[in-house]
Amino acid sequence: MRRPARSLFFILPFALVLPASARAEDLRDVLKRQTQELADAVGSGNAAVWDKYLDAKVIFTDESGSVATKKEMVDQVKPLPEGVSGSITVTDFVLQDHGDVAATTYVEDEHETYHGHALHCQYRATDAWKKTPDGWRLIASQVLALRADPPAITLPAAALESYCGRYVLAPAIAYEIRLKDGALEGQQTGRKPEKLLVEAPDVLFVPNRPRYRYVLLRDAAGKITGLAQRREAWDIVWKREA
Repeated sequence: MRRPARSLFFILPFALVLPASARAEDLRDVLKRQTQELADAVGSGNAAVWDKYLDAKVIFTDESGSVATKKEMVDQVKPLPEGVSGSITVTDFVLQDHGDVAATTYVEDEHETYHGHALHCQYRATDAWKKTPDGWRLIASQVLALRADPPAITLPAAALESYCGRYVLAPAIAYEIRLKDGALEGQQTGRKPEKLLVEAPDVLFVPNRPRYRYVLLRDAAGKITGLAQRREAWDIVWKREA
């Protein structure tokens, strides 16, 4: 009758010492589940989930650049107002295991209905988790809004032609806008040509570069005098050659 105990004597050490790959897989499941629980709690207004998983000293930076404490984050979690509903799905989840600390990055895919209108947003979040006696707790998080190209509009050919010209930033640096096969193309000195689309009259953008805009500048008479390369809220102004 002692033979089962003898078998356990040999088996138990191997059961306790798990390969690092197996541990990482298990930890990934745990942290992805907890991350999804936090996301679900935003829609349901369940602040208790955030109170549970956030470390007392957590640093949380949201997509606007604001930094919040645990109390501030927990206090923000409330049921959505009437006419607003939505859900967040955690996707593209990646884990790096560092022992008692783990780093994760993932995409929050958000679908929202705002008074009958459908909205779709995506955010890239990077989190740091710490192993504690109570389980894994979030010690830091940073969220970035993933930007998408705006809808493009069509303008008459005459309007597109009016944008064409050479815009100078410095003696050796210029940006040329030209028409090619009926569409706008831009090219900076020393760089490859890039396709330009129209977001609104006098506002252009390059596909897959939604952080930048090209804004045509006009004088009081309506004549185009320059081009503002707008990077977020900052402009670099290029003067149009006569």
